[in-house]
Amino acid sequence: MEIERLTPAPAVLAELGRRLEQVRRQRGLSQEQLAEEAGIGVATLRRIEDGNDSRLGSWLRLLKALEMTHAIDALLPEDLRSPMADARAAATTRRRRTKRDGSEGFAWGDERP
Repeated sequence: MEIERLTPAPAVLAELGRRLEQVRRQRGLSQEQLAEEAGIGVATLRRIEDGNDSRLGSWLRLLKALEMTHAIDALLPEDLRSPMADARAAATTRRRRTKRDGSEGFAWGDERP
């Protein structure tokens, strides 16, 4: 299932829990083993894998235990670059500069020296 902007939160949690369980199984870990490595309770891990609400701190511990810190960084990248935002910022800077110094680069015929 692809998670999109309009996907309801319970469906997102269920999908993430399913993905976590899949990764855990692919690595040959039992729930008890992963919970111990992550420093969380087995009941907490079961709730997360079942798609029930959980704390972000528990997810962080699990992802670290699975050596998936890249997934943590992908949530909110440190340097989130947006070409559209850069273009808007440049246009705003140009407009401010034009208003400030009055040099719009265009002169009517009767304003030319």
